[in-house]
Amino acid sequence: MKTLDYIQLDTKKVENVVTGLQHLLADFQVYYTNLRGFHWNIKGKSFFVLHSQFEKMYDDTAEKVDEIAERILMLGGVPSHNFSEYLKVSGVKESGYVDRADEALKNILETLSYIISKERQLLSAASEAGDEVTVSLMSDYLKEQEKLVWMISAYKS
Repeated sequence: MKTLDYIQLDTKKVENVVTGLQHLLADFQVYYTNLRGFHWNIKGKSFFVLHSQFEKMYDDTAEKVDEIAERILMLGGVPSHNFSEYLKVSGVKESGYVDRADEALKNILETLSYIISKERQLLSAASEAGDEVTVSLMSDYLKEQEKLVWMISAYKS
């Protein structure tokens, strides 16, 4: 028996969920790389605050990458692991060199806005498939990210 048989989810119903998770995995991998670059290259008066904050953010993102990949496996898929594939499907673009706080924070807010919209779509698809675990995972991510958006917006003010 396959994992889906034991967890009582229909293969056909979770196909869209797996595809959505694959795209989200790509988005998070590119986002992670951008955050690493911001962490390494940030300069200026905000250095001490943002250098450590970016590290917390990329550590959290790395954890999410692992959770998403494992969820893909649980649902019978195989997570992509090639950056060339990520770049083909990700809606998150590579940031290039960024050393200014305002530019890094703007990129993060725009990325989070994009990812939040994709997670909401995935939450809906998972709900339709009866996949409460993916629904819960997306809900948890949304809760964290909405708070982060609020905090970054307050910091920028």
